[in-house]
Amino acid sequence: MRTLVRVLVIGFAAVIVLLMAAAVIGVNNAHSVARSSADLVSNQLITASLMDEVEREQQVLNSTFFRMAGAPASLNREDALTDLEQTDKRMAQLMEQAHGGPDQALWQKLAEAAHAFSTEARKLLNRRQPGELSSLDLFFMHQDVTSVATQLANLSYARAQRTQRMVEQQAADLAAESAGLVGGCLVVALGCALVTVRLATRAFRKMESQTGELSRVSFRMLEAQEAVARRFAHELHDELGGSLTAIKTNLSVLAANPADQARMEDCVKLVDESIGNVRELSQLLRPTILDDFGLDAGLRWLVEKFSERTRIPVEYVSTFDGRLPDETETHLFRIVQEALTNVARHSAATKVSIHLQADNGHVRLTLSDNGRGLAPDQKSGMGLSGMRARARSAGGELALTSKPGEGLSIEVWAPRAQQAVTV
Repeated sequence: MRTLVRVLVIGFAAVIVLLMAAAVIGVNNAHSVARSSADLVSNQLITASLMDEVEREQQVLNSTFFRMAGAPASLNREDALTDLEQTDKRMAQLMEQAHGGPDQALWQKLAEAAHAFSTEARKLLNRRQPGELSSLDLFFMHQDVTSVATQLANLSYARAQRTQRMVEQQAADLAAESAGLVGGCLVVALGCALVTVRLATRAFRKMESQTGELSRVSFRMLEAQEAVARRFAHELHDELGGSLTAIKTNLSVLAANPADQARMEDCVKLVDESIGNVRELSQLLRPTILDDFGLDAGLRWLVEKFSERTRIPVEYVSTFDGRLPDETETHLFRIVQEALTNVARHSAATKVSIHLQADNGHVRLTLSDNGRGLAPDQKSGMGLSGMRARARSAGGELALTSKPGEGLSIEVWAPRAQQAVTV
C-alpha cells in the first residue's frame, strides 16, 4: 500500500510539475508574442507615419522639380522657395523622430539628399533668367532623394516581414512546446496509471491470498481448539479418571487390609503416572519453560523432546539467549513446533538443523531438513498458512525454500521490540 501511495504521489507530482512548466512556458511565449506584436505594430505605426511625411515632402520636391524643369515660366518663385523652406524644416523634424532608430544613417542620408536638392533648387530659383531653372545636378539630386526614400520603404517592408515571421515562429514554437508538454503529461499519467493498476492488482491479489490464509488459519485454530479440548477430555476421562478410580479402589482395599504392600506400591505408581500425564498435558497446552526462561530454553526443551520421541537428530545452534515479548516468543515457538510436527509426519527427513540468531534489531530463526521437500502445490497448506500468519502477527515474515527431493528450509524473522502489527 505504501508503494502504491508513493507511486501515485510521484506520478501526480510529475504531472503537476509538467503542467506548471507548460503554463510558465506558455505564458512566457504568449508575452513574447504579445511584445513582438506590439513592437511590430508600434514600429509599423511610426514607420508608416514617417513614410507618409517623407512621401508628402517628396511630392513637394517632385512638384518643384517638375515645374522647374518643365514649365519654368509659370513657376511662382516665392511659393517654390517657401515650399523648399518648409520641406527643410519638416525633414529636420523627421530626423529628430528617427534619431536612435535602426535606420538613422539612411534617414541622415535622406535629409542630406533633400537638403542638397533644396540648396541647388534655391540657387536656380534665385537666378533672374527664367530659362535657367533646371540643371543636370538638380536632376541627379532628385534621383538621390527618390532612391533613398525607396530604400527606406523597402527596409520598412522587409522589417515588417521579419517581425511577422518571428511572431509566426514564436507561435509555432509555443504550439510545439505546449504539445510536447501535454504529450509528456499524458505519457507520465498513463505510465503512473499502468504502474498503479499493476500495483493495485498485485496488492488486491495479495490481500485476497492473505484473507484466504486468515480464513484457513481461523478454521484451523477452531479445529485445533476442538482437538485439544477433545484430547484433554479424553485424557482426563480415560487416563487420569481411570487412574484415580484405581487409586480409590486400592485405597479402599488398603483400608480393610493395611498390610497389602503390593497394592500400596501400585497406588504410588498410578499416582506418578497421573502426575506425569497432567504435566504432559500442561506442557502441550503451554510450556512453562517458555514463560520462565525464554525462547532459547523453550526451543532446547522442544528439540530434546522431539528427538526422544521421533529418533530424528536435531542440530540446534543459538547465539541469542535474551528475552523477547511474550507474543513473539509464543509465535516463534509454535512455528518451530509446527515445523517439527510436519517433519515427523511428512518429510521422511533423517536430520534437522535449527539456528537462532539476533542482528540489527531482529531475531532470525532458520529451520532446515534433508527430507523430500515440498511440491509447488503444497506451499499453501494449512500448517504453512498458520506459520505465515504467526510470523506476521509477530511483526515479521516467513520465507520458504524448497525443491522436491532437496529438503525444506524455513526462515523466520521478527523484531526484537514489540510493535503494532496490522493483519
